[in-house]
Amino acid sequence: MRTFNVIRLQLINKGTFIWYPLMILGAATIISILIYAMIPVDTPKYGGGGQAPLWYFFAVGMSAMTLTFPFSQAMSITRREFFFGTMLTAILGSAIMGVLFLIGGGIEMLTDGWGVNGYLFYLPWLWDAGPLGAFVVFFTLALFFFVVGFTGATIYKSWGQLVLLIVSIGLGLILVGLVFLATRLDLWNHVGATIMDLGALGLAVWGLVITAVLTVVSFLAFRRTIP
Repeated sequence: MRTFNVIRLQLINKGTFIWYPLMILGAATIISILIYAMIPVDTPKYGGGGQAPLWYFFAVGMSAMTLTFPFSQAMSITRREFFFGTMLTAILGSAIMGVLFLIGGGIEMLTDGWGVNGYLFYLPWLWDAGPLGAFVVFFTLALFFFVVGFTGATIYKSWGQLVLLIVSIGLGLILVGLVFLATRLDLWNHVGATIMDLGALGLAVWGLVITAVLTVVSFLAFRRTIP
């Protein structure tokens, strides 16, 4: 029962989980439409402005850890209850974002891209698997960014800034190493073909797997977190 109380605790500041993402989404939509209207071409125009609130979930993940966790300890909420309650809140928020993106995509299809043939929700490659596939993509992106932010904040609160810096540099070196190997072994054609074969839905499923792994890492680190 206390796990669900954590959801209520996280949602006390509705701005963080609800109003700020909606404001960012609304602003990104208006700005994108204005930009589309100024582009003098008749072909469809696509942009990534709709991703703005998904990136914001990275900050939401950090604040859910750094701002709310100390307060929860004063309420005698266990670490396990706080962790799982926070993740349930993240899943709920990500699902709402997924639904909003589907609504935005539906509006764009009905209005021929807001009347200017411009699209920031209905991106064909993401919608190839249908509305459910598009929902999974948007849901995964929001949840992934949240977990990354939460995990980073957890590492910082558990072992300090130095360890967080070392982990960040290590991940950066791994990514650079993978790019180097792909370039050195001339694997980019295979990488591109694999991405196209998986499609947006397949990549989203793998994204959920990576998110699950990060969640486990975060849970293990969370046991050492200092409020």
